[in-house]
Amino acid sequence: MIGADANEIVLTSGATEANNLALLGLGNGTDDRRRRILVSEIEHKCVLAAATAVAAQRGFTLQTIPVDHAGFVDLDWLSSEVDETVLVVSVMAVNNEIGTIQDIASITSLLEPHGALFHCDAAQAPCAMDVRDLASHVDLISLSGHKFYGPQGIGALRVRRELSGHLEPIIHGGGQQDGLRSGTIPVALSVGMGAAAEIMSSDRERLDRKRVEALRDRFIQKLQQESIRFQVCGPSGTRRHPGNANLRFQGFDALDILARLQPRLAASTGSACTSGIPEPSHVLRALGLSGEEAESSIRFSFGRFSTEAEVDDAARLLIAALSRSSGKMCR
Repeated sequence: MIGADANEIVLTSGATEANNLALLGLGNGTDDRRRRILVSEIEHKCVLAAATAVAAQRGFTLQTIPVDHAGFVDLDWLSSEVDETVLVVSVMAVNNEIGTIQDIASITSLLEPHGALFHCDAAQAPCAMDVRDLASHVDLISLSGHKFYGPQGIGALRVRRELSGHLEPIIHGGGQQDGLRSGTIPVALSVGMGAAAEIMSSDRERLDRKRVEALRDRFIQKLQQESIRFQVCGPSGTRRHPGNANLRFQGFDALDILARLQPRLAASTGSACTSGIPEPSHVLRALGLSGEEAESSIRFSFGRFSTEAEVDDAARLLIAALSRSSGKMCR
């Protein structure tokens, strides 16, 4: 699916473990010449937390790569900062909250002359972009099975073959998977993820992306037809996850809207993985939104099994919720 060799794949419990293995494993297994780690400021919480842990435990310098108003990393900043003291740069392929699809090839071209490693949280990528040559650009790739319609509880870290001896395990035991990830491999989950990856590698996925994008656009058009005023957070066009619509309803409280949508419509104010954290999304704040603006934003997601009827129902439910909310619905 990603253009890697089978013996470069380390099976994990999901992308969170894969991200931790990539960053903690590198931090524990490298020499002392490269003491800097660069991560984009809109990374998933598990990447930010793992990088912070490496910096605290091993004395690395951690720097965050700024992004623009659409969530794209500042390539000029990265070009000026990367040098032979950088161990690894971590930039997710597709953002989980605003759908931004990064220019992976351009990032690679900036890192290669300096020998800095490239780690990519690609959990969202298989349903958003063509990933068939991702392994040719990225050294370490994190994946999560259920993000591309496989089972939950299984993921993978692609480790470029030349790096396998430089990565330290974070789980110790029987030495399975060349000692990089001890523990009995869950065969059923692994086979399920493999079957999903096979489907994602077919021409069907390209057509599915187009269909999902059309559903997402249909949802937005339904709101526009009712003169609902909102702003789209993140990029437009083809550099956005086809199933992502992060919408900001100025003057409304997103939590109030979501409460009025329950139990018929599931959406989120940010990452589902951090939905229990009562704070504005760090991703939206990185785009330049204020705390109040971030708290008026809702992420709607569309997928392979979504239908036009469901999209139309979702739009009607949202319009009704906005009309009952304490905010001001401008027409």
